[in-house]
Amino acid sequence: MASRALHRDSLVGLELGHYLVAEKIGAGGMGEVFRARDEHLDRDVAIKVLPPKTFTDDSARKHFRKEALALSRLNHPNIATIYDFDTQQGVDFLVMEYITGVTLSEKLAAPLPETEAARLGVQLAEGLAAAHEQGVIHRDLKPGNLRLTPDERLKILDFGLARLVQPVRGEAETESLSETRSAAGTPPYMAPEQLKGETVDARSDIWAAGVVLYEMVTGQRPFGGKTPAAVVDQILHADIETSQDLQKRVSLRLADIILKCLEKEPENRYQSAKELQVDLRRLTSSTATGSVAVAARRKRTGAKRIRSVAVLPLSNFSRDPEQEYFADGMTEALICDLAKLRAVKITSRTSVMRYKGKDTPLAQIAGELGVDAVVEGSVMRVGPRVRITAQLIHAVSDTHLWAESYDREFEDVLLVQSEIARAIAREIQVAITPEEAKRLSSARRVNPEAYEAYLKGRFHWYKLSREHLDTALKYFQVSLERDPRDPLAYVGIAGVWGSRGDCGLVPPREALPKAKAAALRAIELDDSLTEAHISLGNFRCCEWDWDGAAKEYQRAIELMPNSAEAHFFLSDLLLSRQRVDEWKTHIERTLELDPLNFFFQCFYGWHLFYLCRYDEAIVELHKALKTEPNLSPAHLRLWGAFYGKGMYDEAVAEAKAFFEVLGDKEVVQALQRGCIDTGYSRAMRLAAEILSERSHLTYVQPTQIARLYAHAGDKDHALEWLEKAYEERLPAMTHLGVDPDWSSLRSEPRFQDLMHRLNL
Repeated sequence: MASRALHRDSLVGLELGHYLVAEKIGAGGMGEVFRARDEHLDRDVAIKVLPPKTFTDDSARKHFRKEALALSRLNHPNIATIYDFDTQQGVDFLVMEYITGVTLSEKLAAPLPETEAARLGVQLAEGLAAAHEQGVIHRDLKPGNLRLTPDERLKILDFGLARLVQPVRGEAETESLSETRSAAGTPPYMAPEQLKGETVDARSDIWAAGVVLYEMVTGQRPFGGKTPAAVVDQILHADIETSQDLQKRVSLRLADIILKCLEKEPENRYQSAKELQVDLRRLTSSTATGSVAVAARRKRTGAKRIRSVAVLPLSNFSRDPEQEYFADGMTEALICDLAKLRAVKITSRTSVMRYKGKDTPLAQIAGELGVDAVVEGSVMRVGPRVRITAQLIHAVSDTHLWAESYDREFEDVLLVQSEIARAIAREIQVAITPEEAKRLSSARRVNPEAYEAYLKGRFHWYKLSREHLDTALKYFQVSLERDPRDPLAYVGIAGVWGSRGDCGLVPPREALPKAKAAALRAIELDDSLTEAHISLGNFRCCEWDWDGAAKEYQRAIELMPNSAEAHFFLSDLLLSRQRVDEWKTHIERTLELDPLNFFFQCFYGWHLFYLCRYDEAIVELHKALKTEPNLSPAHLRLWGAFYGKGMYDEAVAEAKAFFEVLGDKEVVQALQRGCIDTGYSRAMRLAAEILSERSHLTYVQPTQIARLYAHAGDKDHALEWLEKAYEERLPAMTHLGVDPDWSSLRSEPRFQDLMHRLNL
């Protein structure tokens, strides 16, 4: 039995005295760690099995036992307690408190908000102070020796063991810089005097605490050489190169505390952990008091009236570019949750994504978006867990109002977004109606594989090319395979088919029924999905059911008052029915919610064109083209506006630009040839005839051909193609009554019959 026990992995299932070994849970330079059951006291414990040959003889073993029992007298909420030391079946082992949770090193893949770092720092200092009062120095303090319980309590592990157990190198220990150890300590966290072999005291632990605090708020160590020798040299001789970065990331007070811990001369550091604890506690208290002061200041100055917020693109801290879809998806999810609140304006996704990857000053962003505050943050996914940090910043004063981080299982990501939204609403003192509170609290857990596929689908859908829409549909179908009752996947499928029909990639008669079926199924599964109601409203328009469409758009706005998309589609419908006053309200709200969206900017130009306000339309369409030069819809309506003004040279130039963007060289050449021959009308007719012939071989949007014939003065052919557009239920038919392109046809009986059948 004894020889068998020497094979460490075989300890699982064995009894060491009255401890039944259950599973291996860790390994390091000071031995392997197992979870075991104390059968006398009926509790779980952690057993650290010391490396073979740790003790040269029984005398050394007795000395260790004496020291271990002395360490067991350390009894503090922030210190992992040592219960016992024993030798059984040739195995030397320590018995310690079993602590669930994660190590701080696992949590530090991304920086922590200052409030959280300071709170953990207080607990670290309290634990150190309790041990130092008993004359015990840790000597190997580092994130891997700090454990965070599920209720966010910090526990210091392996107190005082570094000098008792000589580390060994083997399979259980890597050669990485972070794990390279001296006789007692880990170099990146060792104080200068410790590295030089001089006297070590409590101030050496304070140095290590400073390194840990620095790493918590910056995500990196203060001395980051690529080799152990370089690290040692920097600790002994170099200043902290990134101290300015530290001061940018945190308050000056916390930066001063950390830098004081990292003074190279022990005499210049905190002289006790108690002093460090006091300063950190004052910092956390002042943060709380500061919140009160900020609230009071807001009340005096009016700054508390935060009524508009932009969620900036969350940073991808996963260190994997392939995870960008996840960061973008989390940004969108948080925006959507906040957008449910009527009392605050939330900038839409398209406008905020313009700042992705840019270092634009917050004050400038706030000015461009017209908001009072911004939310910044990061996301990181490691295996089945997700970490999201968020902070709310008053933009003009650059004041941090709130910050928090959340570690959750992937399946809880939507719950986290809802939690963040509620916290921000509380901070900015926004009134939440009972119905809004219900919607925010209705977030559900997700099937991880289904939701991941959905996020990838959204990522591709936003690109709107044929290839990306095909890829998006595949991901949404994968999402359904993983979770057949996932309403989000159906929303995605409806969006793809709607976009295919709108972009002319497939005939609307093929795309729209599939979009409708998916939208109806999504609503059946979850009636609170704004996008599903928008998709269904778009389909109702293609059924010429204007009241039904308006009802769906209004339901979408009820569910998400800050949905720029819902306001836009409702404004578009209202204008087509010539309800101009109501149109103005919703188009203005659209542009307020999404001010940098070139799509909405362009279609605002379309609306002005429908109102025959040609000069204003030209201005807005040129604004959109300044942002997106190859925006074909902008060229299309510039063509119409110049035609309406009788500026035929400019009109044909925009017609050519429109077809050039579409890559249709044949039509461009026809327009050019027609202008040279006999002018504008001839150019339009030649282009119409080419597209008419082509329609026998491939799909061509009938309204394109009808428009060319109308501009050529050929009413019969124009009406013939409008009839086909009606049969195919083209979305463009919504605007038949207001589009100036059809002005020459309005007195025709066939046109009036079309208007009647369209319920216009």
